[in-house]
Amino acid sequence: MAFDFKKEYKEYYMPKNKPCIVSVPRMNYIAVRGQGNPNIEDGEYKQSIGLLYGVAFTIKMSKLGDHRIEGYFDYVVPPLEGFWWQDGIRGIDYGQKAKFKWISVIRLPDFVKIADFDWAVSEATRKKKTDFSKVEFMTYDEGLCVQCMHIGPYDNEPATVSLMHEYMESQGYALDITDKRMHHEIYLSDARKVTAEKLKTVIRHPIKKV
Repeated sequence: MAFDFKKEYKEYYMPKNKPCIVSVPRMNYIAVRGQGNPNIEDGEYKQSIGLLYGVAFTIKMSKLGDHRIEGYFDYVVPPLEGFWWQDGIRGIDYGQKAKFKWISVIRLPDFVKIADFDWAVSEATRKKKTDFSKVEFMTYDEGLCVQCMHIGPYDNEPATVSLMHEYMESQGYALDITDKRMHHEIYLSDARKVTAEKLKTVIRHPIKKV
C-alpha cells in the first residue's frame, strides 16, 4: 500500500477543528512563487498549481522509467499547500486579494535529493513541452505553531484565525509571523469538486513563547 503522509502524520495534516499547538519539523517542498488574486481563471496562481503537480507526479512515477531514486518507496502525492502574505499588511486582508504574495508548495518525501528534483524538472519540461523554470526546491523549518482545521469557505477563515490567536494567547504564546515565518494553509479538499461549505483547510500560524 502506498505511503500516505496525511494518514501517517495526522498531527500535521488532520488536526481537529479546534486550535492546538504543534512543533513542525523541517520539510522539503516543490515550490512556485507568485503574486496576485488566486481566483483569477488561468491566472498565475492556478498556473503554478499545474507546474507543481507536473513535477510531483514526474517524481512519483519515476519508478516506471529508467531514473532510479535511491530509497524510493511508493507514496500518495501530499496535498497542495500555500504560504501567504501581503506587503504592508499585518496578517491577511481577504478583501485585498490582488495584494497577495504566495509560495505554493507540495511536500517532497525525504528520499528526494536536489539531483533527483533537478532531473524531474528537466524530465517534466521534456515530456510536457512546458516551461518549469519557476519551480524550485525549498526547505522550510516551520517550528512552533498554532493550527486548526477550518471547515468552510476560504473567506471565512478570519473566524478560525481569531480562535487560534485566542487559544495561543491563553497558553502563553505570541504570534510570530515574519518575512521568514508565514501564514500557512494546507488544502485537504479539491475546490473544483467540493462545495465551499465543506472545504477542509488546515490553517497554521507561527508562534513564540512569551
